[in-house]
Amino acid sequence: MVLENLSRLRNARRHRESSYDRTGGNRDSVIVPPGGSHVLADLTGPGIIRHIWITALGDCPHLLRTACLRIYWDGAEQASVDVPLGDFFGVGFGDTTNFASLPLQMMPQDGKGMNCFFPMPFRRAARVDVLNESEQPIEHFFYYVDWEQPPAVDPEEGYFHACFNRVNPTKGICDDGMSNWDYQMAGENLDGADNYLVLDTTGRGHYVGCVVSIHNLRVTDQNNWYGEGDDMFFIDGDTSPTLNGTGTEDYFLTAWGPRQQFCSPYAGLTMPGGVNYSGRISMYRFHLDDPIMFDQSLRFSLEHGHANRRSDDWSSVAYWYQAEPGAANMKRIAVADRIPWPADHLPGVESVE
Repeated sequence: MVLENLSRLRNARRHRESSYDRTGGNRDSVIVPPGGSHVLADLTGPGIIRHIWITALGDCPHLLRTACLRIYWDGAEQASVDVPLGDFFGVGFGDTTNFASLPLQMMPQDGKGMNCFFPMPFRRAARVDVLNESEQPIEHFFYYVDWEQPPAVDPEEGYFHACFNRVNPTKGICDDGMSNWDYQMAGENLDGADNYLVLDTTGRGHYVGCVVSIHNLRVTDQNNWYGEGDDMFFIDGDTSPTLNGTGTEDYFLTAWGPRQQFCSPYAGLTMPGGVNYSGRISMYRFHLDDPIMFDQSLRFSLEHGHANRRSDDWSSVAYWYQAEPGAANMKRIAVADRIPWPADHLPGVESVE
């Protein structure tokens, strides 16, 4: 409906907060000190953030994992968005690559121009900042926050949320003495108790998508497919899955263990991994026309391998809207626990970062 709504005249005023040089020169970036933060926008509502663009350079090798984008709505003490920069904009491991979905995009050069088009309404106030949790400054931080100010925001508009999670490694089983088929395909899991958790929240809202990244940590010359785990949505307190999928790649709208980089408006595989599914994988799925609605609670999880048999490095970002700000029941991941393995890392195999 994006093109359909272009002709509908809006009763709102356009605004922008950016890092432009206030002296009129060309120093159009800010420095974010180690352990410090910078406020990108401190807005008075009602309003709707329509677009955020960021690019950042610094000496920290994990800048896009140690720096977090945070957003606070209507004076809430808890951030509704608190996510490492790179993961928030659609790609895991603090990495970037060129891709385009409808709500998130990374543009050349090599994905360093990061864009978000999720609409973010607020009623009284909004604060957007970046927190640098590394020991080095972010020496060049450029940004736009484009927003509009209407006379009022509809009471049915929810607050935008995003949260980050990582489990490194997931708790699987040992494959000693098992056939590869049994390890990858056998076992039962009916309640999702040990699944990888993408989102756990209470209240009323709707879930609109996720980015999931997996570092394959298994060493084998047999089929090393990291997926085969089902997606499970538990809505409004259901103890068995309200929605149960058929496999990791199926939830992300692909098929048959994909190994090709691909992007589309709703789903994509931005990092396809290496030979025999090795290394880093990152993918996204957005429910823009098919959001998952909930009135009381939502718990969304994925099996890490069928019946949770695999032990890989999983991380994710969940995106959703909710009636109240600051609503996630998710533990914040400390900066030391966000640092990715080197791209060539395998357990017991020496690698150079």
